[in-house]
Amino acid sequence: MIPLLCVLLSIVPLALAARYLKIYPHRVLLWLVGLGAALSLALVIPGGRTYEIAAWAVIGLFDAAVVAVAVVDVFLVPREATFAIEREMGKAASLRKAHGVSLCLTNRSAHAWLIAVKDDVAEELCPKPEDFYLRLGPRTRTTVQYEMKPARRGAFTLKKVFLKGLSRLHFWKRFFEYQVESTLHVYPDMKQLSEYAVLARKNRLNLLGVRRTRRVGQDNEFERLRDYTPDDNYKYIEWRTTARRSKLTVKDFQTSQSQTIIFLVDCGRMMTNQASGLSLLDHALNSMLMLSYVALNKGDAVGLVTFSDVVHGFVPPKGGASQMNRLLHASFDRFPQLVESRYDQAFLYLKSNVRKRSLVILVSNVIDDVNAHQVHRYLCNLVGRHLPLGVLLRDHQLFDAVDVPHPHGASLFRAAAAADILTWRHQVISDMHNRGVLTLDVFPEKLTAPLINNYLEIKARHLL
Repeated sequence: MIPLLCVLLSIVPLALAARYLKIYPHRVLLWLVGLGAALSLALVIPGGRTYEIAAWAVIGLFDAAVVAVAVVDVFLVPREATFAIEREMGKAASLRKAHGVSLCLTNRSAHAWLIAVKDDVAEELCPKPEDFYLRLGPRTRTTVQYEMKPARRGAFTLKKVFLKGLSRLHFWKRFFEYQVESTLHVYPDMKQLSEYAVLARKNRLNLLGVRRTRRVGQDNEFERLRDYTPDDNYKYIEWRTTARRSKLTVKDFQTSQSQTIIFLVDCGRMMTNQASGLSLLDHALNSMLMLSYVALNKGDAVGLVTFSDVVHGFVPPKGGASQMNRLLHASFDRFPQLVESRYDQAFLYLKSNVRKRSLVILVSNVIDDVNAHQVHRYLCNLVGRHLPLGVLLRDHQLFDAVDVPHPHGASLFRAAAAADILTWRHQVISDMHNRGVLTLDVFPEKLTAPLINNYLEIKARHLL
């Protein structure tokens, strides 16, 4: 009965300390307790009475010393007011791009402490490193930094910072939760926009796969001066600037009319597949933002409709730099859903809200007769009233199944089935093209450059 009572008397204080104060034994104390248990085994070794008395004395003194030091050290654990933590980071991040975060740690006491720090970061943000171990000197301020590469778009809230501090003798550890709330918005890849702007100034957009398109007819509004390229007309050479720079320089013109582009982005089950670690919807939004940036810089108006089984959001077509922010905020927290997309509602919404003739770009996928029939029907109905462009994203699994060098057995049947689906898909695209619908059939990760090239070609041919 007495041993049981002793065990209870030792466990109850520990349980209360863990429950209310979040104080737990550290490994140093556990090792010493384990050593005391090992010494207790000496009592089972046969020996004389003198040996047993000596063993009891040694074990008793050792246990008493451990208990005494542990009791003293429990009063030497840090308090919550000992530390202060601040988080510094930008409020906007790009998908799968490094985003830096700084944690500023302050020790307000006159003693040094060994601490471990971990931020309250969602798993989708992929922080590296995840935690820090350091010695915080007396009355000092230290900054630790880490990076996260968000794997998912959306709004994230970082509410807390977790800190673990060791007592002065390292017998105990105490956990703290500091309320440091920050909000992070993860947008589609925005850094591609700055890369485009830099290459545009250097007249090297071909590095992004963007072709230089010769305009049909003549535009009269001067835009800029740039270096001569072999495709340029000699009559546009600016001879005074050429003489001053000792380098052939030509005038660049822009179209004088403002045109309208409307994106219809499917957020249903067709866009849930993955390509290069991102969903088809992520690739679609990245390319949509890139083309929007190009179109807005050329003076066009851009709008957006996102839909699945309902219309999720609508950004009215407008021009200007502020429209880019509206498009970003309307798309950054939109995710694909496992529902059947209602193309009828999307196109009816388009008809009710957009009356001006526009370039309507539908970004979706076709994998069965049901959705292919709807895509074909509604895009063809736009011909004449608008200029429709159907962007149909390819599935790597289908094309990879067909590209097997020497199929046999099960791979032969998969290749045959995939070839049949691709033949049907090609027929659907050809039918839409013959009905006057512009089409773009491309892999998701390679969408941006062909989409911009199609837009530039439409502008050059004045199809709107």
